[in-house]
Amino acid sequence: MELKLKTPLSLEETQKLRVKDTVYISGTIYTARDSAHKRMVEEGAPMDLEGAVIFHAGPIIQEEDGQYRMVAVGPTTSTRMNPYEAQILDEGVRAVIGKGGMDQAVSLALKRNGAVFLAAVGGCAALYVQCVRRIKQVFWLDLGVPEAVWELEVENFGPLIVTMDSTGGDLYQEVRQRRER
Repeated sequence: MELKLKTPLSLEETQKLRVKDTVYISGTIYTARDSAHKRMVEEGAPMDLEGAVIFHAGPIIQEEDGQYRMVAVGPTTSTRMNPYEAQILDEGVRAVIGKGGMDQAVSLALKRNGAVFLAAVGGCAALYVQCVRRIKQVFWLDLGVPEAVWELEVENFGPLIVTMDSTGGDLYQEVRQRRER
């Protein structure tokens, strides 16, 4: 199934998503990597996480005369956020975008919160950046450009594939089980 969603995402929307669905997102998404996740857990998020979409990405940004322009934005390996993601999901995040899947604690948090993990294709940073309409603002630039939280306005951001859903469906686990046979 192919779906177009608008942020903030509702619980009803994300609970309907199933593994292998294709999703495109319009509205606001936030980039966040390791350092940003750690700070959100320790200090609280600088934005409202209810219905939010977090993108595990370290964008390439150009600054000119105090204005920021995103050059490329692609997914980073999500397992690095495993120590923090369950807590972030408990704050109301409805979707996490990344690559490679996440651990069992995150799977349980997705289920508990009616949220999903959406896989973005690695190597498509130039494609994904075309969906970014503008950078709305940046938080925690002191962490460095890749680790800062970038608030992005996106249109039809994707394609993204649901690889972990709110029912416990996990495409990564399915693949592992097939390999073991």
